[in-house]
Amino acid sequence: MITLPHFSHIYIEDAARSYPLTQALLARFKRAVPIAIQNYKEVFNRPRQRWDHQSQSLKLILAVKQDSFLYPGSSFVPNFDHSRFFYTTPVLNCIYACEYCYLQGLLSSPNIVVFVNGEDFISAARQEFANDQPGYLCISYDTDLLALDDLFGFCAPWVNFARTIPRLNLEIRTKSANIQALRNITPSPNVILAWTLSPDRIVRRFEHRTPSLRARLDAVAEAQRLGWTIRLCFDPILRVQDWERLYEELLEQTFAVVDPNKVLDVSLGVFRINSGYLREMQNRRPSSKLVMYPYTVERGSASYNSNERAEMLGLVANSMRRFVSAEKVCVVPWQS
Repeated sequence: MITLPHFSHIYIEDAARSYPLTQALLARFKRAVPIAIQNYKEVFNRPRQRWDHQSQSLKLILAVKQDSFLYPGSSFVPNFDHSRFFYTTPVLNCIYACEYCYLQGLLSSPNIVVFVNGEDFISAARQEFANDQPGYLCISYDTDLLALDDLFGFCAPWVNFARTIPRLNLEIRTKSANIQALRNITPSPNVILAWTLSPDRIVRRFEHRTPSLRARLDAVAEAQRLGWTIRLCFDPILRVQDWERLYEELLEQTFAVVDPNKVLDVSLGVFRINSGYLREMQNRRPSSKLVMYPYTVERGSASYNSNERAEMLGLVANSMRRFVSAEKVCVVPWQS
């Protein structure tokens, strides 16, 4: 079977066709087959789609978001002591294909939806945070915006927006090594670049299509030199063979490159997921040892059992104290 390149076809809502981003993407992917649609959900939410097949040749879906630009933050993600915690989804799905990603259980398709009316997302955020109360907003929650910035250019407008609301902390979570995109954006102290870091063996085995650990660390170090605020996320910690040694080595490798004194904070979390999403992932990835692991399910959340969680977090947290102070370490809740 012939596998087509990514973005060989571009589905375009009629309402999205006149937007500048739509025109720029069509000009960039001149060989792509454009397909007119009325609503992105008719393609994206079709039942009985084959995630494994579609992920080999991703399609691009250009849409206009009509409402619900901000959502309350998930309890699976730390809020760093912010009661006003939101996330937004200018893009659905990720160019990467991490085997443990919850999106496989949440969404019907791995194809990438881009909402081309980015200004409306920022307007909604501006309205929500206009009262000058502290807030926390994740903009790279269901995707990796930095990895896709060369295509969509969403990072700079969001950074410029955050610059106007100093009491807002805006987080861009990433596994990308796209440091070039950061060189073209002036840092803002309230914008946090949060890099997910994993042992290289886990990167190669489970974090498909992502940059190597070394490439990420070099990007973090360069971002520090450029003046960005940096968060390090050792999350999810996976209980693979020889995990103790792998995570000890990961910390050594990380802080041999990254200046711990210039890190805002560090988050630690074991693999955890909504149990319904996990069931769907198990249907889609029955050959994955990681997905099929006998996790403990309690009150709708799936993770390792309590002894395993305590052992994993304890070892990594104790090792982390060699490099950063305890008050900088945030342990992520494992239950919703």
